[in-house]
Amino acid sequence: MSGPDATPRLAALSDVDGRARLPTYRPEDHGTGIVHLGLGAFHRAHQAVATDDALAAKGGDWRICGVSLRSTALAEALAPQNGLYTLIERGTDGTRARVIGSLSRVIANDPAATLTALCDPAVKIVTLTVTEKGYGIDRANGGHDPSHPAVAADLKSPETPSGVLGLLTAALKARRDAGIAPFTVLSCDNLPENGRLLRSGVIGFAGALDTELADFIAAKVAFPSSMVDRITPAATDQTLADAAEATGCVDLAAVETEQFSQWVIEDHFPQGRPAWEAGGAIFVADVTPFERAKLTMLNGTHSMLAYAGFLSGRQLVRDVMGDPALAALVRRHLQDAGQILPPLPGFDVQAYATALEDRFRNPAIAHATYQIAMDGTEKLPQRIFAPAIVALDAGQPMRPFAFATAAWMRYTLGVSDAGEPYALRDPREDEIKQQVQSVPRDADAIRSSLSALPNFIPSQLARSEVWNDAVDDCLDTILTQGMAAAVLAEAHR
Repeated sequence: MSGPDATPRLAALSDVDGRARLPTYRPEDHGTGIVHLGLGAFHRAHQAVATDDALAAKGGDWRICGVSLRSTALAEALAPQNGLYTLIERGTDGTRARVIGSLSRVIANDPAATLTALCDPAVKIVTLTVTEKGYGIDRANGGHDPSHPAVAADLKSPETPSGVLGLLTAALKARRDAGIAPFTVLSCDNLPENGRLLRSGVIGFAGALDTELADFIAAKVAFPSSMVDRITPAATDQTLADAAEATGCVDLAAVETEQFSQWVIEDHFPQGRPAWEAGGAIFVADVTPFERAKLTMLNGTHSMLAYAGFLSGRQLVRDVMGDPALAALVRRHLQDAGQILPPLPGFDVQAYATALEDRFRNPAIAHATYQIAMDGTEKLPQRIFAPAIVALDAGQPMRPFAFATAAWMRYTLGVSDAGEPYALRDPREDEIKQQVQSVPRDADAIRSSLSALPNFIPSQLARSEVWNDAVDDCLDTILTQGMAAAVLAEAHR
């Protein structure tokens, strides 16, 4: 505090003087059983909340050691608060606030401390939200990607790792050598079959160093898959102001989100797990149908509206839904994406599409289209190209996927229709620029050049005349008439 009347910093539950709901358990009574890699807003709005609910319902030593692999800013916000933070949930019926107590401590940009935490015998689960680009996995062929900077560095210095695959491998080796049971590894990123994919990456990395270790991991370590869903925009000054009003404290780590939350988890935890079902988690034998529905409908539509919306001057998703033409394209994408999904017992595709429209339209959530647009080369293969291939094979409409691809291709030019430049914020940004900078502003030339990016657009699409013609048609309209006019024309097809 800076003076006798200053607002106190959130540091203990006893500091809270406001309407925010508090944990019904004493955080200090519970030990740490989870290490989370990739501490950020989504984790604090999703898995940490479900863990908070689990601790309240069933207890157990399941608090979370959160690891920020690169940035120190979040740790600097959370450490003085002893891991406490405010969750602001915004819905059409108002705003709710609660203080989350499931984070026990935070490690930031400290690989040695992270490895020590991973080797703690009390740790039974490692969860991850490192985004698609953070793993260093060869998505096309499985296994590790030796060209990924963190993977390459850790292969050279496996005793002092700093990347995801290197840290997990070194920790599993140390635990094996010390006779400590391996932890379960649970990916919570938007990747198809994320558990299988991460398993292949860790085993591939380990095999490059020690085949016996790779065999041990393959035989003894569980990598369940999971599907996560909760729209979590970046925190703003309003987020912090609402947290202060709800708690009577300064909270520099507050996070906001929608009221909806979904978590579907493959139930395979040899060392035990929290009672996450208390937080709404659903445990199933096979996550694949649920993740396919989410990636194809929610995430695919998100990517389309991000590129088309951003280039049409729509800053937020709710602004996109307020534009009749863009809203019509959202509806079309959801409908056609839903048509290619295999039947899932108990899953109503139309009801899901309607619910997604309502979530996108939520006036209380300020989700930026530019935020969603980042990392396109990591997202489009599973969100757009995979369903496009299904549609192509089934003779179903491909136009929504072609339009989304064309919108992304226009986005890669890095300048708006008004001539304002912007950063692509993509891990392959330099490659993309090299592909497009020397080609004419022509749909066929741009599409051909970007289709040549290695390990990106599947060959089945790149070879398809039907697909290429559809992308060229969409992209030509975008380039010649501008995105706003192209959206209007597309909506009236």
